[in-house]
Amino acid sequence: MPALPPPRVVRTVEGVRSGLQNLTRKLAPAPFALLELAQGSMVTQAIYAAAELNVADALADGPLTVDELADRVGAHPESLYRLLRLLASYSIFTEQKDGRFALTPMGSALRSDVEMSMRDTAILMGHPTHWEDWAHLVDSVRSGEASLPKLRGMGAFEYLELNAEYGEVFTRGMGGMSVTETLPIVSAYDFSRYATIVDFCGGQGGLLAGILERSPNSRGVLVDPRVDTNGAHEFLAEAGVADRCSVENRGLFDVPPAGGDAYILKHIVHDWPEHQALEILRNVREAIGTGSGRLLLMEMVPTPGNSPHSAKLVDLWLMLLVGGKERTPEQYGELLAQAGFALEKVHQTAAAISVIEARPV
Repeated sequence: MPALPPPRVVRTVEGVRSGLQNLTRKLAPAPFALLELAQGSMVTQAIYAAAELNVADALADGPLTVDELADRVGAHPESLYRLLRLLASYSIFTEQKDGRFALTPMGSALRSDVEMSMRDTAILMGHPTHWEDWAHLVDSVRSGEASLPKLRGMGAFEYLELNAEYGEVFTRGMGGMSVTETLPIVSAYDFSRYATIVDFCGGQGGLLAGILERSPNSRGVLVDPRVDTNGAHEFLAEAGVADRCSVENRGLFDVPPAGGDAYILKHIVHDWPEHQALEILRNVREAIGTGSGRLLLMEMVPTPGNSPHSAKLVDLWLMLLVGGKERTPEQYGELLAQAGFALEKVHQTAAAISVIEARPV
């Protein structure tokens, strides 16, 4: 895996970018600066259209004229030009002097065949169901409750299970974002100190595989209710860690297997309101028992004050979908204490996600 810059360097760069963005907005008349932000949803739909049409894949072998590109992706040439003209103004594609369009680094991230592809994520962000969910954000703000169960007549997880087409879109889109977090996590935290690492509800095991790759003397236990159907066995074998990793079928509200030196839960606790988050954490505490194991939560932790952070956006998404939240260090400290843990440290990474380390008490 390639090396990443230290988190403090990333935070400094993010601060500079944020400052420049704020300066740009302050230099524009306030109504126009606000209008530009409000129109961001239209840019999302333009990116979604390009992703659905597989424009980036069509341009992978080199620049094409609009007519050539339209023929390859099955689009109306003039309409496609108008779409690409907009996206080129955001540096997603570029229009060359000869009139042909080509990929930029951001455009390449929309290809389906590249590492850390954002195509599936872009399709999720522009999907009509996703947009319908967000159209009811104001209901959650007014009521303090998740709006999706009222909209769909069922909870978010049940809806995703019963609506296979959107469930696949959601899973692939979230997976695309999750892949980008593995390298920052394993670069920011030393997992090699643990002999046995239990990944609780870890899906296919992407994070666990990344950890074991860097910790050759550690063993892993992947726990998930879908391990017999989600391709976990094949994934771990392809990653070359299957010989050091066992797989168990258990649900989120079950007690995980005992005997682990570290229990990792990635983007799990933030999905649930307090009483259910506590149930999950207390079950992990039971599995650790009187041992010296560690609990490692991988979650986004909002920055204080007015500085931007992805957690502040995802927090609203959780609010309207499931009634969950992104928690501050203080909130995690209180929650963990109720579950029998003491918060030791929040380890920042080069991404928006942090590693929240806690010990049993």
